[in-house]
This record gives sequence, structure tokens and C-alpha cells, in this order.
Amino acid sequence: FNWSFSLGQYPLVQNVTVTAGGTANLTCRVEYNDNTSLQWSNPAQQTLFFGDKKALRDNRIELVRATSSELTISISDVTLSDEGLYTCSLFTMPVRTAKAYLTVFGVPEKPEINGLTKPAMEGDRVTLTCITQGSKPAADLRWFRNEQEVTGAKEVNASGKTFTVRSSLQLLVTRNDDGVAYTCRVDHVALAQAPQQATEVLEVHYAPRVEIIHSLAVPQEGQYLKLECVSRGNPSPDPVMWTKDGGELPDLDRIIVEGRELTFTSLNKTDNGTYRCEASNHLGTSSAEYVLYVYDPNALGQHGTDHALIGGVVAVVVFVTLCLIIVLGRYLARHKGTYLTNEAKGADDAPDADTAIINAEGHHAHAEEKKEYFI
Repeated sequence: FNWSFSLGQYPLVQNVTVTAGGTANLTCRVEYNDNTSLQWSNPAQQTLFFGDKKALRDNRIELVRATSSELTISISDVTLSDEGLYTCSLFTMPVRTAKAYLTVFGVPEKPEINGLTKPAMEGDRVTLTCITQGSKPAADLRWFRNEQEVTGAKEVNASGKTFTVRSSLQLLVTRNDDGVAYTCRVDHVALAQAPQQATEVLEVHYAPRVEIIHSLAVPQEGQYLKLECVSRGNPSPDPVMWTKDGGELPDLDRIIVEGRELTFTSLNKTDNGTYRCEASNHLGTSSAEYVLYVYDPNALGQHGTDHALIGGVVAVVVFVTLCLIIVLGRYLARHKGTYLTNEAKGADDAPDADTAIINAEGHHAHAEEKKEYFI
């Protein structure tokens, strides 16, 4: 609040801010008054109250307090047209006045989202536009994809004393947008406690994608096998179609088709082949294949034994080889050390340097006769 102060017989007032539809209280005080009358007038210089006497016929304007040092009035259901400078007059000689500015916030309307077609198709480019009117000052619009904020393009246009605000959000629609909620929220000083918002949920149609999930990694004769055709599309691609090797499935009691599932209650070699699952909707067709090879459990067991035997033999061979390498390495290292020691033996036994040289030369001469060979 901004007070206008002065000493003596001068009126004191304060600026007031209120939201449209609310109530504004205008107070005028005098510190030193000798029973001189106070008066409130509106921006059009129409007298509202002179002392405790109402001067303007407006049911929204009421007297709150009237004394020799204070005149307070209230204006209910405030509108934007009430905004402006209000004057408090103290009827001394000369008349002294003080002015208070009444600021009125315009409440933005609930936002609307336009531009959404239902359903949208995968690959479409869609522009969502959020609009709110009646704000003062101009409102702020924010977009959210589910709970994550995203950025839109904002546009503000003045309309009399209020503003119309638009925000656009451009989307390249994918199947991941199916079921996603896009929310436009209005932030404004007049909505501090309860922001306005609007939400639209995207419905996206897209062609199916198919994959086959199998219950066994290594199918064997006599086992139970289930193949599930998982198809994702919108609209849902029901039913799915199963084929074997490009033709119809064998009409056997062991093979059961139920919804998206193909079940073999007891596998045998005749079930070998390529199984294909196909799903369609009005946007396209998708398929997946599974090559089934049924193994003989006895052959798998024999192969397992052979593999274990071969592995054991390889391990033994590797171990023996490593042992031989270690033994040979130590043998070579030991003999090499002995050769070097013998070669320097004459120098170790010499009483002085000259004798050591003569002994070393003599030792080299004998070394020709003591050749060592390493294999």
C-alpha cells in the first residue's frame, strides 16, 4: 500500500487492489480535524458519500464508518469499470484532497482447447490451441503432457481493458501419444488459490505390430508348448490368424487355437515347421514367424554326455601341457645360471685384479673345450 502523508488537516488515503467481483474498502483519515466534513467521489467526480450521507444511488456502495477523523466506504461486486482514481476531500478553506487508485484484476475465463480430432492417426501433425479471455493483466498459459511441462507458442491480444491469450502446441502424433493427457493451465494473480485448467486425452489409431512369445527354449518330443501372438494396434487387431508353412494348421487334437494362443499339448517331429501369426486392422497388417524344431530328448542326452567327455579330455590335455612348460622352464633357468657361474669362477678365486684377468683368460681358453649344448 502507498500512503499519502502530511501533517495538520490533510486527508490520508491508500491505494486499493481488488479482483473483479470482490469488495473494495476505501478509507480516508484525518489526523487533526475540527469536525470538518469528509467526502468520497469516484473517477467521474460524482460524490459517493458526504460524511454519513449517501449521495449516489448505487446499491453496491455502502457506508462502513463515518467519524470526524475517518470516512470508510465499501464497493461490492467490483467491475473493471470501477477502476480509477477516487478522491477524498476535506472541506477546509481551501479544500484539501487526496487520491487513491483502485486497481481491479480481471479474472481469466476457464480455458478451452481446440484443434484436437478424435481419433488422430499415427503420423498426423496436430496443433492444439488453448484460449482464455477476460484476464487483466494478461494471463500466462502453460502446457503439460501428463505431468511433464512442455513449451507452447503464446500470443496476447488486448480486448478493451482485458486480454485474450492463446497458446499453441504442435504435435507429430505417434502411437506413444495414445491415452496421453494434454493439459492447458491458466496462471494469474487473480487465481492464486485455484488455477483454471482444461485437459484433452488423445486417442491415436495405428497399425498393428506383432511378435510371438514361446514357452520353451528347446522344444522336445512329448512336451507342452504354447505360442502367444502379441499384437499391439488401435483399434485392437482381433482376431489373429495362425498358419503353418504358408497353409492351414493341421487338424489335430494336440493343436489348440484359443484367441491369440496356439498350444501343442504333446509335441512330436511332425510339428516341425514355420508358424506364422498375422494381425490386421483398418490401418494395416503385421505378421511374425516362429520356426519350430522338435528335438529327440534321447539324442539331446547323448549329445550332452559327449560334450561333457570332450570337455574333460580337453581340460586334462591343457593341464598336462601347462605342467610340462613349467618344468622345462625351471630346468632351463637352472642350467643357464650354472654356466654363468662357472665362467666367472677364475675371477672369484683371484687374490688381485691382475690375477683375475689372467685367470679369466685362461678360463675362456678352457671354455672352448667345455662347450655346453641346450636342446
